[in-house]
Formats: sequence, structure tokens, C-alpha cells
Amino acid sequence: MGANFFKPWGITIGQDTIIGDHAFLDGRAPLTIGNHVGLASQVLIYNDEHDLYNDYQNSFGPVTIGDYVFIGPRVIILPNITIGTGAVVAAGAVVTKSIPDYEIWGGVPAKKIGDRPKNQNYQLGRPMLFQ
Repeated sequence: MGANFFKPWGITIGQDTIIGDHAFLDGRAPLTIGNHVGLASQVLIYNDEHDLYNDYQNSFGPVTIGDYVFIGPRVIILPNITIGTGAVVAAGAVVTKSIPDYEIWGGVPAKKIGDRPKNQNYQLGRPMLFQ
């Protein structure tokens, strides 16, 4: 629903994963999204950033999102990040560090704000059109 992609051949998306409207997914370096992941509206995932200390050159890095992760609306995820299985990222967060399994992070820059129960086992189902 209106998602945008850079180099989609560099993106792998698992089963039962939902991508919200106006999300941006960057495949210029490997982007791997697991199974049963919910990406809310306007999530931005970047695999490229400018290296301010090296003549402003581009610096590419992979992003990996584990299974049963929820990414809230308007979250920004920067390159070289792994978001562990079962993690949650709160709305509006800017993820600059990798997030361990089953942790809840939020803020700018994102930091740990809680824990999520382990052993998640659910299916997101099919998104409804015209919600």
C-alpha cells in the first residue's frame, strides 16, 4: 500500500509479514525481514548513510529484522542494525544500535525501555484494504 523500495532485489521478506503504507525499504545492502513481522506506516529502513569523517562518502551496511518483531509508525532504522527476535520498536524511534531479542526500545536515539515475553507464536493474518 504505497511502499517504496530502493533496489528491491536486495530485500528478503519472510512469511506473514505486513508492511504498512508509505514504508521505505532500502535494498542497496542486504535487508532481511523475518516471519510474522509487523512494520507500521511510514517506517524508514536505510542501508546507506553518509560517512561524515571520510570525505562524506556513502557507507553501506545490512539491516536484519528477526521473527515476531513489531516496528511502530514513523520509526527510522539506520544501516548495520540487527533487531532481534520478538523485539518491539516504539513509534517515532530512531534506531542507531542493534536491539537484542525480546527487548522494547523507544526514543531518539532509541534505547531499551522494557522487555517483551519470550516465545512469541502468532500470525498476523491478512491486512484489510481501505482500512
